[in-house]
Amino acid sequence: MLGFGLALTFGVTLLFGSPPALRVSSVQPASALKGGQDPHSRRRLIHALIAVQTTFCFLVLFVAGLFVATFKRLSNRPTGFSADRLLTLDTIAQRAQPRAYWDQVAQQLREVPGVETVALSSWPILTGIGANGYVSTNGAPPSGVLAYFMNVSPGWLDAMKIPLLAGRDFRPSDSFPGVAIVNQEFAKQFLEGKDPVGKSFERKGNRPIQIVGLVPDACYRDVREPITPAAYYPLQSVDEKGAFQPIGQATFIVRTVASNPLAMASTLRREVARARPDFRVSNVRTQVEINQSHTVRERLLARLAFFFGAVALLLAGVGLYGVLDYSVLQRRREVAIRMALGVQAGHVPRRVTAGVFAMVIAGALAGLALGFASVRYIESLLYEVKPTDPQMLALPSLFILAAALVAALPPVIRAVRIDPATMLHTE
Repeated sequence: MLGFGLALTFGVTLLFGSPPALRVSSVQPASALKGGQDPHSRRRLIHALIAVQTTFCFLVLFVAGLFVATFKRLSNRPTGFSADRLLTLDTIAQRAQPRAYWDQVAQQLREVPGVETVALSSWPILTGIGANGYVSTNGAPPSGVLAYFMNVSPGWLDAMKIPLLAGRDFRPSDSFPGVAIVNQEFAKQFLEGKDPVGKSFERKGNRPIQIVGLVPDACYRDVREPITPAAYYPLQSVDEKGAFQPIGQATFIVRTVASNPLAMASTLRREVARARPDFRVSNVRTQVEINQSHTVRERLLARLAFFFGAVALLLAGVGLYGVLDYSVLQRRREVAIRMALGVQAGHVPRRVTAGVFAMVIAGALAGLALGFASVRYIESLLYEVKPTDPQMLALPSLFILAAALVAALPPVIRAVRIDPATMLHTE
């Protein structure tokens, strides 16, 4: 990597340094003593380069703003539950065990100091795992909308901080198929938005399932996905003959008192093994960690975009400063003559910066056009962000304007402080 960086630096220096060096080496003494190349053509070339640099800077800042806004909005999207102080313990039994054994382990965890609530679910929410199917209501055929399902124990809603809007939570005697708790989207899709408590629905191959509770919408598999109809079933299942089915794996949902639930991970892992030696905790994660795993790509893109945007802005500012300072140096005699003839104080800064700022504006407009053209290539990486949002357009413009003003300040001060008498006497 070090060798690659050195080689790239040398190559870029050689590429962009050779033309000016060759140009200097080809200067004819007679032509130089007569005044050299037309300064206006040289100034036009420099201004064109400034426009190109500003175009690139605006494009980078524009794309960076889209990525940063995407990460911010995705991270701040309401999930419908509280992930704070929540620890998930994915647990596997050597052989499928009755639910009473799982409840025994849950009770053992509740007695650990620092534990606030313990519940069970078939898997942690937002892990990308899901079960779905088609449901029917009122004897109608199944609709074309998929409903998603998850098995949870009594107290799971309380552990996840998902409030009950109507009905009740599961009881220890409840089993699947029999009863279910549904979210608002489920009621909207399949029950016309009416109060679902007391009504029932059917899944293919199962008897009618009665709805005993209604809860708010919550994310299910992915924070990017829209809210889906969801039905929560009791953790305990029965077969067609009414016999209870043993459970081979489940996840303990533990809400701790301490703000850092990972501090209790090793303790809880030992308690699970001590309560049931044939149970093994295969994975321990915080719910915050699970939530953040959905924004790894967006976080990386936002950080990289922010870094490259800052570098592009810095380079644009340095370039503007160099051009303006060179312009003042080349035109100091002209400025001195104008000041000696009594021009107003505000005329000198305008004279020095007008051409450069015009190129900055032109470059910004070109960068905006390129930004709109590039959106279709990165649209799949964005979330609820539109390039036409006023904020997306205003921020790159303000940053470039601020950089241009800061870069222009020292050359303008130098131009205003030119002493006409001294300069003309020297000339």
